[in-house]
This record gives sequence, C-alpha cells and structure tokens, in this order.
Amino acid sequence: MKKVIQQSVTLPTDYTVTPGSITTSTGKTLRTEEMIINMGPQHPSTHGVLRLELVVDGEIIVDCIPHIGYLHRCFEKHCEHMTNYQQVIPYADRMDYCSAITNEWGYVLAVEKMLGIQVPERVEYIRVIMAELQRIASHLIAVGTYGIDAGAFTPFLYCFIDREKILDLFEITCGARLLYNYIWIGGVSHDLPPQFIDQAKEFCAYFRPRIKMLNELLTYNEIFVKRTANVGILPKDVALNYAVSGPQLRASGVNWDLRRDDPYSVYHKFAWEPQIGKGEVGTVGDCWNRHMVRMREMEQSLNIIEQALASLPPGDVHAAIPKRIRPEKDVEVYVRTETPRGELGFYVISDGSTSPFRVKARGPAFVNLSVLPEIVRGAMLADLVLIAGSIDIVLGEVDR
Repeated sequence: MKKVIQQSVTLPTDYTVTPGSITTSTGKTLRTEEMIINMGPQHPSTHGVLRLELVVDGEIIVDCIPHIGYLHRCFEKHCEHMTNYQQVIPYADRMDYCSAITNEWGYVLAVEKMLGIQVPERVEYIRVIMAELQRIASHLIAVGTYGIDAGAFTPFLYCFIDREKILDLFEITCGARLLYNYIWIGGVSHDLPPQFIDQAKEFCAYFRPRIKMLNELLTYNEIFVKRTANVGILPKDVALNYAVSGPQLRASGVNWDLRRDDPYSVYHKFAWEPQIGKGEVGTVGDCWNRHMVRMREMEQSLNIIEQALASLPPGDVHAAIPKRIRPEKDVEVYVRTETPRGELGFYVISDGSTSPFRVKARGPAFVNLSVLPEIVRGAMLADLVLIAGSIDIVLGEVDR
C-alpha cells in the first residue's frame, strides 16, 4: 500500500478581509471570488416559497435579490370577476392566511365607505375583538417560528398551544379556524355565542403570564439575544423611504399606528399605546427590537379586548347588511387598516354593476420584504435567516 505523507502548513493568524481579497500579515494578497447561492424556494426559513438569490463573498453577503411569484393566485383579477362584492371576502381571507380576519375587514371597510353604510356599534366592537384576537394569533406564529429560526424549538410549541385557544374562540363563533369569511359588508356573519365572552375573558387572564413566560424562555435568552441584537439594523430614515409599516416600522423608532393615527372603527374608545423599539437590548431597528415589539403588542391587544368585552353594547349584527350591493358608477375609495404586518390598503373602483370594476390590494408584507436587500448587505450568511424571519412575511400576501 502506498504511504501518504501529510505535510502540515502553518497559516498566518493575522490577516484582514476585504471584499474580493484577503491580505495576510506578510502583505500578500489572496484573491477571492464572489459566489451566487440560491436560498429557497423550498427552504423552511424563507417562511414560504420565496427564493433569495444571494451574492456572497465567503461568509459575507454582498447582495440579496428576492424572487417572488411562486404563490401568485391572481387575487385582484379573481375579485373583479365575482358575481357580487360579498364574494370577494373569501379571497381576501387567503391573502395573509395567518391573519384572515384583518384582511377581510379592510376590504369590507372599503365597500362600506363606497356605499355609505354605518354599521351598528355592537358590530364595531365585535370586529375589534376579533381583529385583536387575530393579531395575537398571528404574532404567536411569528414569535414561535422565529424561535425555530434561532434554534429554539420549545417556544414554538408553547406559542401554538396558546394560539389553539384563540382558534377555539373563532370556531365556536363562525365554525372556521383559519379562513373565516366572518366580517361581512354591513355586519358580521354570526353574533357572539353565549359562552364567548366568558371564554375570551378567561383567555386574557390566562395569556398575560404566558407572555412573561415567553419573554423569559426566548426574548431574554442569552443565545437568542446574541443572535438577534445588533443584527439586521433598519434605520428610521431607510424604513420611511421604503414605506415600511407595522411592527417593523415601529421597531425602528417610528411611533405610527393606523389604529391611532388614522383611526377607524372604535379604537379611539379604548386605552392602549402603540409599541416602538426602545433599544434596551441591541440597537433600535434590529432583529431583537422587531421581535420585542410583537411581544409588547400582544399585551396591548389584551388591553383592547378586555375593554371591548366589558363594554360590549347590545344590537342586531345583521341590521345593516344590504340585500343588494350596487354602488354608484365611477365611485372609487381607498381604505387602509393596521394588520399584524402593517398597513393593508384596498383601492376599489365601481362601474355601477354588482361586482367591483377594480380591486387593488397594498400588502404590507410585500412592501416590507422590499427592504430586505438593504439590511442584509454586509451581514454574515448565518444571520440572513434571522433577518428574513424578523420581517414576518406571509407569501400569500406577498404574491397574491
């Protein structure tokens, strides 16, 4: 057998790395080459069928080009070919399938504005309660899957256990657990069942200490902090220039929430505060602050739900539902609402028929994703998963 002699080589320990080259302590320059890597479209950490084309120099990201469209379902054209306005609601559900109720609410508000419909006060309260429960359920998905992105599996299980309790409330109300078709033009499909209020109050009392537990388990975990603090920093001016919204904008220090700053429904009747990044760990606008804003928003949602349940007025939830929906010709409206991912806008045009002439959706996840290349350039390849996960995208809304 031929003997193989291995020769040991001592590499210099003092060297500097610059894009395109490595300079050793002896002054010798070693050339490096950029490489293109595809992350996705089936990679689990892209949170859906998203493909990220990465240009890397060793472990450093030089550029990132998102490729979307793998989940495109012609949402807007489907809406324009329905028989009537009411049939659009199930399609709106399927945009952000993690937050279906807030999607349909935005569309319904646009049509109600077009028709001049004033819904009963009880309907407004029920819509707020359901939307805030949906916000908590959506944030629980974001927090739980983000823990997996960082290598922590246990918080994911706790988050989904708690989310199931919210889905139980939805199920006893309208029979659905994911896609609801609950908020209708002029009202809601079902009034709250008799046991709903007590079960919702029990959930609020149960979930407050669970938020504290999740913070101890994940948010302030030493490994999680090291992986997310000072990573993927999104400065305030960049966030504004890219029209970022929602928790991602507030985590960068911008105190803006449509529920307060462009109020709709009855949010003005409740005591609550938008949550912004404070930078107590890491830097304002980094991954940790985006995570923390979502944790604090769940507490604020509990405040709103408890107040709404305590002052829920009586009334008929079907009283304002029109028998026939046919707006005037050439009427156009734009309505925006604050979903768990940010500003969701619906631009609707009527041609005088029973179906919309044009439905345009402004999806917050689509806009928020556009800033990803800006904040990953110069980051380590291992940090891309944490940065992309902190944006909390849903590809059903990105692609539509």
